Amino acid sequence: MRKGRLEEVFSRALHADDASLYFVSYRDFDSVAEMPLKEFVSLSEDFQVIPASRIVKVRRGDVVLYKKSGL
Repeated sequence: MRKGRLEEVFSRALHADDASLYFVSYRDFDSVAEMPLKEFVSLSEDFQVIPASRIVKVRRGDVVLYKKSGL
């Protein structure tokens, strides 16, 4: 995973907060899919199947913590 804001958000969510409150939106072909953070980490097999570059947004509840620039 690339360093920076996205890594900070994931680290905090998984190690210092309640990960069940976080949701990840990522590019899935021609659409954007959203799922809970823990499910995303499992499905992506630690970013091997779904690379971090396809993540477009991470939110905690209604608060957007990360949004890919240009969107």
